[in-house]
Amino acid sequence: MSQVSDAGTTGKIGGIGHQRKVIIGATVGTIFEWYDFFLYISVASVIATNFFSNNNPASAEIFALLTFATGYLVRPFGALFFGRLGDLVGRKHTFLATILIMGCSTIAIGLLPTYATVGILAPSLLTVMRMLQGLALGGEYGGAATYIAEHAPAGQRGASTAWLQISATLGFALSVLVVLGTRTLLTEEQYAIWGWRVLFLISIVPLAISVWIRLKLEESPMFLEMKRQGTLSKAPIRETLGQWPNARRILIAMFGMVAPQSVLLVGAQIYSLVFLVNTIKVDVQIANFVILTALMLGLPSFIWSGKLSDRLGTKPFIVGACLLGALTYLPLYKALTFYANPALYVAQQTVPVLVVADPAECSLQFNPIGRSKRTSGCDIVKDALVRTGAPYSNRAAAPGSVAIVYVGGQVIALAVRGKQPDARAFGERLTRALTRAGYLAHADKSAMNYPMIILILACLSSIAGMIFGPLASAMTSFFPARIRYTSVSFSYHVGNGLFGGLLPAISAAIQISTGNIYGGVWYTVAVVGVTFFVALLFLPSQHSLAKEALVSRI
Repeated sequence: MSQVSDAGTTGKIGGIGHQRKVIIGATVGTIFEWYDFFLYISVASVIATNFFSNNNPASAEIFALLTFATGYLVRPFGALFFGRLGDLVGRKHTFLATILIMGCSTIAIGLLPTYATVGILAPSLLTVMRMLQGLALGGEYGGAATYIAEHAPAGQRGASTAWLQISATLGFALSVLVVLGTRTLLTEEQYAIWGWRVLFLISIVPLAISVWIRLKLEESPMFLEMKRQGTLSKAPIRETLGQWPNARRILIAMFGMVAPQSVLLVGAQIYSLVFLVNTIKVDVQIANFVILTALMLGLPSFIWSGKLSDRLGTKPFIVGACLLGALTYLPLYKALTFYANPALYVAQQTVPVLVVADPAECSLQFNPIGRSKRTSGCDIVKDALVRTGAPYSNRAAAPGSVAIVYVGGQVIALAVRGKQPDARAFGERLTRALTRAGYLAHADKSAMNYPMIILILACLSSIAGMIFGPLASAMTSFFPARIRYTSVSFSYHVGNGLFGGLLPAISAAIQISTGNIYGGVWYTVAVVGVTFFVALLFLPSQHSLAKEALVSRI
């Protein structure tokens, strides 16, 4: 059985200069792909207003986040489709195609009609574009990771692929920066009506740059060698999923590497932005600024973790990040509330909000197309609380009881005028009571501790970087070269789709359903807590990974 060395390349194809060109070429294109993909979440609020019913802002927000999640959910299909092409016809041309699809679908979002113009067709078209973006990204990461890893010098796979790992963070940061600049130059009305479209349309510039760079790259030398020897896989998907040794690798990679990475990264970079703006009422411009600053401060952890993994192994970083995430994410989010909105933090401790209602009247606070009618007392009360963003706890009342909200010692009952509850009057009285109790409509900018907010967010990002930095090295070393593109892509995107992609929507739904503003954070804690044991028990040691990397059986 023929074999192809997988210990890394030497200087035969251009040495250090060539390696730098490979890293830059693959990473820059991937940065722009992530920029296109994450731009959506940076403008999620205006997307919710333009493409989904805003009859219930909380429901529109969740549905906008679910549309964001569709991009994650279709990524596994893109991984299989483009992974198969990458293992059959080559790495370079495959991830050149992915960037063209991503760029064109992003530009198309900027041209879509809104809900007010074409009704339900608007969110339908938006969802299709998000799915195309997800398909493209499904083939991008695995191709770029494989391409860099197969060019990396011996013993430097972690250091080389770590630069690729910062692409997601830089792409997200770039999207935040562009949004900040646009909102600074335009009025709120201009931004809401047409300014958001500009953000998507200007993607034509990075698309052109990325295509130009990738056209200059050469094919992976390892792929060319396998092609020369005639040892390429004839059925990469069947070999990846249909043979138990490889399928077992997929499961271990998915639940021991990718799942914790995805929730830690999304929790640090995306959900934190949603939490700042929608939950603790920080001005969107300020939230974008502190997130952007923190991301830049957290980037070194990605590079250091990748480089150190060449000496210490990837497993200690993955297991360590899981443990740190499980222990620190909830305290860090609570600290974020304390420093970003101290009035809200104090109000939670001193003036708790309690909903007392008949459980039979309470339904899930989720209304994606704005047609559900809030007629029961419990629904009206919770709907009003969701609109204010105030956290609350629940207590069951006797059947048929009138819904009541306690704001500290103040009782606010749902008044009934005729046969229908007076939701408007109740909402006004509730808002006044919450304001007096310290639950302000907007966080006080003068009371914010900006250095501490940035430090907390940088800590979240650094924990995510600790696992994400060496991830590409770990995964490319874990799978045989002949099915590497397919295997890395599939396990990475299924894990991200199932866990990270659904995180914003699941977390928001948990928070709204329970009334606990930290309820959504428990999702991240639960995932990394479980995957800690998976990583500890099933991930191979550095010795085993090194053995995998030295010789991949073809």
